[in-house]
Amino acid sequence: QVQLVESGGGLVQAGGSLRLSCAVSGSIFGGNAMGWYRQAPGKQRELVARMIIGGSTNYTDSVKGRFTISRDNAKNMVYLQMNNLKPEDTAVYYCNVVRYGAYYWGKGTLVTVSS
Repeated sequence: QVQLVESGGGLVQAGGSLRLSCAVSGSIFGGNAMGWYRQAPGKQRELVARMIIGGSTNYTDSVKGRFTISRDNAKNMVYLQMNNLKPEDTAVYYCNVVRYGAYYWGKGTLVTVSS
């Protein structure tokens, strides 16, 4: 069974840090791309950061220099380290894996940044 399970969300003050974790089923770990998306209230889901097969990473402009995506191949884990959080980072964060054109999603974890 394919599973992506996020954890690590919560309430944090502006300027604080959180680390999101995503446990990925072994059958799809790696894939063509793994990453994090977010969806704020009333807004569309957007890409936050992703790692593409071959090792390159992409970040949306608003998080560059503050967020870092990483992976642990031994544990089938994907992480998102978020520093210097801002109220506009408040959203539900979703783990994503793309494998042979299929998109796999977790259920999301809520990050709330207070001003």
